[in-house]
Amino acid sequence: MKSFNQSEQHYLHFLLWARELDGAFLWSRMGIKYHSRMGLGDGRYQHSAAIMPITLLWAVDVYGRVYGLSTAGQRWERADDMLLELKRVTAGKDRCWGIGCDHHVYLNMMPSETPIRYREETYENQRWNPVDSFTDTLLPTDRWPWSDVTGMNPQPLHSFELPSRSWDWEGDWYVDQNCGGEPSQTGGWEYAVDFPANFSPDKKWNSCVRRRRWIRYRRYTAQGTWAKIPLDNPRKPPLPLCDISCGGWEMSDQSGRYPYLWGVSQQGEVWFREGIHPRVPEGSRWEEVEVPKEVAQLSAGPGDLLWALLWDGNLLVRTGLTLDSPTGTLWVEVESPGKEIEALHVAVGVSVVWVVTKDYKVWFRRGVNSHNPCGSGWISIGGEMMVVDVGLNDQVWAVGEDRGLYFRMGVTLSEPSGNGWIPVSAQWGNSKEVIPPRKKCEFGGQLTEASQGSVLSCTDSDSELGPTDPQDGTKDSPVVEAAAPSVVPLGEAESPTPPLKTEDTPSASQQDAPKPFIPASDSFINSLVSDRDKTSTPQPSIAEVQQEEVEEPSPAPILPTPETAGHDVPWMNVDLEGAEAARCAQAAGPLLGDGSAAATYALGTLETSHGVGEEDGPVWTWISGGGCDVDASSQISWLSPTGPLTSSLSLTPVQSVAWSEQQQQQEHREEISKKPLERSNSVWVRKGALRWWRDWKPQRWVDVAVALEQSTKSDGRKDSIFFVYYTQYDEKKYLHVLINEVTALVPVLRDCHYAFAVYTAQRTKQRWPLVLAAQTEKDMNDWLCLLSDCCCKCRGLTGPPSRQALWSTTSKGDIMVHEPSFSLEAPANTLACDLMFWRQVPGHLRCVESNSLGLVWGVGWDGTAWVYSGRYEQQPTPGDAVQMHQQTDVRSVHVYENQRWNPMTGYTDKGLPTDRPMWSDESGLKECTKGNTHPPSPEWSWVSEWAVDYNVPGGTDKEGWQYAADFPVTFHGHKTMKDFVRRRRWTRKCKVTLRGPWQQVPPIRLSDISLMPCLAQSSMEQVPVWALSDKGDVLCRLGVSPKTPAGSSWLHVGTDQPFKSISIGGANQVWAIAKDGAVFYRGSVSPLNPAGECWYHIPSPPRQTLRQLSVGRTSVFSVDENSNLWYRQGLTPSYPQGSAWELISNNVTKVSVGPLDQVWTIADGVPGFPAEISGAVCHRLGVGPMQPKGQSWDYGVGGGWEHISVRGNSVEAPRAPHPAPVGPPRSPLPPRPQVNGNAVGV
Repeated sequence: MKSFNQSEQHYLHFLLWARELDGAFLWSRMGIKYHSRMGLGDGRYQHSAAIMPITLLWAVDVYGRVYGLSTAGQRWERADDMLLELKRVTAGKDRCWGIGCDHHVYLNMMPSETPIRYREETYENQRWNPVDSFTDTLLPTDRWPWSDVTGMNPQPLHSFELPSRSWDWEGDWYVDQNCGGEPSQTGGWEYAVDFPANFSPDKKWNSCVRRRRWIRYRRYTAQGTWAKIPLDNPRKPPLPLCDISCGGWEMSDQSGRYPYLWGVSQQGEVWFREGIHPRVPEGSRWEEVEVPKEVAQLSAGPGDLLWALLWDGNLLVRTGLTLDSPTGTLWVEVESPGKEIEALHVAVGVSVVWVVTKDYKVWFRRGVNSHNPCGSGWISIGGEMMVVDVGLNDQVWAVGEDRGLYFRMGVTLSEPSGNGWIPVSAQWGNSKEVIPPRKKCEFGGQLTEASQGSVLSCTDSDSELGPTDPQDGTKDSPVVEAAAPSVVPLGEAESPTPPLKTEDTPSASQQDAPKPFIPASDSFINSLVSDRDKTSTPQPSIAEVQQEEVEEPSPAPILPTPETAGHDVPWMNVDLEGAEAARCAQAAGPLLGDGSAAATYALGTLETSHGVGEEDGPVWTWISGGGCDVDASSQISWLSPTGPLTSSLSLTPVQSVAWSEQQQQQEHREEISKKPLERSNSVWVRKGALRWWRDWKPQRWVDVAVALEQSTKSDGRKDSIFFVYYTQYDEKKYLHVLINEVTALVPVLRDCHYAFAVYTAQRTKQRWPLVLAAQTEKDMNDWLCLLSDCCCKCRGLTGPPSRQALWSTTSKGDIMVHEPSFSLEAPANTLACDLMFWRQVPGHLRCVESNSLGLVWGVGWDGTAWVYSGRYEQQPTPGDAVQMHQQTDVRSVHVYENQRWNPMTGYTDKGLPTDRPMWSDESGLKECTKGNTHPPSPEWSWVSEWAVDYNVPGGTDKEGWQYAADFPVTFHGHKTMKDFVRRRRWTRKCKVTLRGPWQQVPPIRLSDISLMPCLAQSSMEQVPVWALSDKGDVLCRLGVSPKTPAGSSWLHVGTDQPFKSISIGGANQVWAIAKDGAVFYRGSVSPLNPAGECWYHIPSPPRQTLRQLSVGRTSVFSVDENSNLWYRQGLTPSYPQGSAWELISNNVTKVSVGPLDQVWTIADGVPGFPAEISGAVCHRLGVGPMQPKGQSWDYGVGGGWEHISVRGNSVEAPRAPHPAPVGPPRSPLPPRPQVNGNAVGV
């Protein structure tokens, strides 16, 4: 080892001191006071601004110089090492990595109050022998005398070396005097019987081996400076890297989680840096990760997202990134956003992915999540950028096509795409002027010659200038040179230099001097976008990168460059003529003498105190915001927008100049908005946590994360996707539902949860909706409103339901409507029932009826009558708020008490093993006790106590019991000798209160209601409305019209027995069913005689008891107690009672016949799906004038639907002309009917 004399030692100490002082200089100028270890000894730092944490934005210019911009400062500061040149950087929260032009990786750790110290330790092992006692002479089978804690690896003291020059030893080796955390009096020795065994500080008679731990600390001394990462020895290091990216520090919830570092070699290999730890910031070694194709660039997010860009322009996504598998498991290829344009750059964040294509267009990947790292589609974002970077909080930074730096405004968790680009307007050097937007000349100089084109864009690699023209190379081309040379590559001095043909010809000495070479970062970005051939005398580069040729997006002509220039010139892609015209729009005299004045820039003389090009501000080529902690609400001085900057326009220097000058003009006339305009696409996201009823067995509730992502096109169209993220067997998975495919959003009853079901056409066919539940009622309503609004906007539905809407209610009481189309009842190509979209209307009803004049009546579960008070076919106005009324509803919850008779004790709750539960629901399949029975949903509250219900069909005895021979058979209200089982029903009332567009119609409580259907072109002064009271009385509502939908009063219609169902059809045909199942027809009903004259009895189907009917335009359908659907034959205007009943189908609980005689029902179940809850919407197909009974059924949304009304839908599909019918025409207005039956009441 060489020995240094005293003067050399002093010089070395001075260099170390200067290095540390220089490293602390940058932090102090950025608002961080750094105390070197020479002063305080612990490398502490203090914040000059205690209000917010100070973080840094890092950027690299075309010369490889690295700059930092503090969130607490206003000025760009040069990095500490003036000789260091980096290609690009990637920043984390407390560190920044970079790739140098020497292909080495550098690390800059931010100074911290806590020093980075690493403890090296080794164990000294000894064995006892009778001669020498304990000695380091061990048995051949023992561990090494000096080893690690396991004894498998030898670790003598002299084998420990510092990993790099960035570390210093704090002291010498010393013995740890603690054993098991307690001070020891044995000199640190621990004793055991043998290796390996449990060691203890107590020496026993059989202690044959002992060990003690030696400790030595080393400290990381390169905080605040750029430290070179040592190469892996003896392992093979990666080939020269062309890109690096750090991320992964948020993959764990633990605070202070260390980041991961990824790299890409120039051969397209992907490498992963292992061993990065808070105490080992440099990491330990590189590990190669296999890739299917050659990679050009990659980006790692703070979480578990990793995207890579391939040389062919497509993208790779790494899946399976976890703490246990930090390198992932599988690569998935994703196509570029543009089919014909390849991707140029990719950047990822926590849950966002941004991509720049070779035409400089910016794209946003929608649907990205740790459960779905590949996303679901691309959204085009405004702005023309070369490089984008996603920093902390998913904030987006970019390098524009004009080489300026930009920030994406408005990026939040709910709007990850932001709403506009603004320039990063920080000061530069000693000047108080800000850099962007770049305007006027990018480099200081004077106008020398006229130019007819634009100067070529500078690239980060070697010379990329186009082919030269020998004829024009010395006449019409600009000559650009720098007075102060920088780094001159080999061979440059031998390049011939012809004389300059300009007004100011340089001296001979200047001509003979070698041309200076201006170094530029060899970023692959520009090599990708370069479509220009190399010059005839290309400069040798450090690393040759294969370049792809693409079309130049700018239509400006390319100006020939002299062949003798021989080097790259850092010019912008600026139309100089356009720039000069924009710059001199108001003051054209001082710079240009006449119309033929020159328009070419030349580099001015560079001051010795600045680097090349520094006096005019840097020309950026790279940016990293991974360590800059800002968000949409941050108050940063250099991020304050000063005017509208439309991101849909190209952010070229010419437009930036024009925008800047236009801003100055507008400041004198009007106030400029603080928010930038945005005309491009945008993405809005709403995230939350719900519970999901799992689709497969065993079915149970699973906690999931959900996200609604909505993209807005430039033309205003919206597209939304709903994601459900879940974990199965520690594997992240997801479900997604396209909002334009959602057919219904229905609140459901599930285990006392605030649950709702999401239906699509596919899930409707499978009879398995997506069931989700929220923690609170407010959360459920918020998600329902949000999803419903997105569905309605996607389909163009605004405002209240139309007059032709189909209305329906669920068993829970929710009100649903569907807007019909011509295809709904078309004879051909009928709209499938599972494709119908149902939306919810506020309110709570048991049944609802409507007609095409806009009248809608409903009946609550407690019998209260309600009339719809909303507006039809109008846009919402502030007045709509007045139409919302408080609505209450009360319903009863029932449980059944079951008993069986035995000879010893009589009736008791001890049943047979095959019997139903002694407390159950009506079917006896589910156990329901009074204690575990709750209201239908959490929105309801109890308003009474449990009591025996005596109003049960079939009657009860005085104690409320019903008797039968066995379970289950028909129960009756008296006991016989053959009755061995009995039951009684307990009831309890609950109440719900909400607001909806419904107005109460007092005072009579109703059980059924019907409005006369009519065609859309009909006009009626008064609409007939018939109803049944809760006691079975028949009522007729007077004064009902579209202007007064509630009417004026009730008219009682006499009957000799109570009724349970009533319906009025076309031409005032009134049909009703008595509680004993008898059918009646009301005669002589007319506008002049709204109550009619008498009831005519109609025979019922043989051995069947009807319970509900519906009368259409010319047809009558009815449902019996056994869920059979019947059609009344022989109805004619002269014979309105018909002739006979014909069985159509079974499995029907409710029927509704519309003004076009269309038939819709509520099916009891869907064939093939016995497990589904009863109640499905069903459409009768093939119904027409020649086939009034229809032909087949089409099943739609189902599972808990109670009622449907199509009596307002008179939208008739256009029909082809038919031949004239034979016989008398069918008139909808019959003459005075000829009675078929007996008059039973007047």
